Amino acid sequence: MSVIQEPANAYAAITQVDGAVSDTERRRLEQQAEVYSRLAAWTLDALGLAPGHRVLEVGCGGGSMLSAVAARVGPTGQVLGIDRDPRLVEVAKTRIAHLPFVDVVQADGLAYEADIPFDSVHCRLVLMHQPDPVAMLREISGLLRIGGIIAFQEFDVTATRSFPPSPTFEQCVQWISTAFTMSGTDIQMGLKLYSTYVAAGLAPPSMSLDAGIWGGENNPGAIMVSDAVRTLLPVFKKLGIAPGIEAEIDSLRSRIQQEISAGGGVAISPTLIGAWTQAG
Repeated sequence: MSVIQEPANAYAAITQVDGAVSDTERRRLEQQAEVYSRLAAWTLDALGLAPGHRVLEVGCGGGSMLSAVAARVGPTGQVLGIDRDPRLVEVAKTRIAHLPFVDVVQADGLAYEADIPFDSVHCRLVLMHQPDPVAMLREISGLLRIGGIIAFQEFDVTATRSFPPSPTFEQCVQWISTAFTMSGTDIQMGLKLYSTYVAAGLAPPSMSLDAGIWGGENNPGAIMVSDAVRTLLPVFKKLGIAPGIEAEIDSLRSRIQQEISAGGGVAISPTLIGAWTQAG
């Protein structure tokens, strides 16, 4: 298997400052995992996991799904998580330290040589950062046994919205979308999963989607968006996006919450789209 190099997009590079995961970024990732937990469960069902299965998760992040996978394959199985970010690898290792049949490895380029094929491979929010998603999907599918399941989950960021529109929320979404796009990230990769699977020579996938929607005060949508803006501040500065936002960052969440609450409205998270199929 050849090495697939993950591009040095601005988000991935800038968020590695200080050598540790910030409290804001850790909170954002944990909340993101909670919001999309239903799709995660659906995906695990689709993977057909059973005791003794070997499972690979590429781009495991802080390991939010590893324990759930481990619960399904049991101690006779094997779960391997791979992530290029050493900070997140350490977070994941701490999370699964009590599970001797689960391992997490830092891997530049999301490359792994397997002596024995896996029963299932799962990847979340990986293809959106790739210059050639078809090539990566084709290569990763080569790690599967015949009949094994490969599942990807990717965002459609353009589905993020508030209703009635909160001007501050909508502006933040526009800034985030611009930053990702300028950094080489495909913010509609979720919508392209079907065609990507087919182009990679795989069987047409089954698909599903999930999103969060909230109203009222203490709106998780406001927290997610404001935390994403805070994390991306160095990227905004580098790309010339939202000049002066640093001076307003501490009040950003409350302003969004107030606007949504005052309008009796709701905030909708990015849509996370899942696709899965069997390897031939």
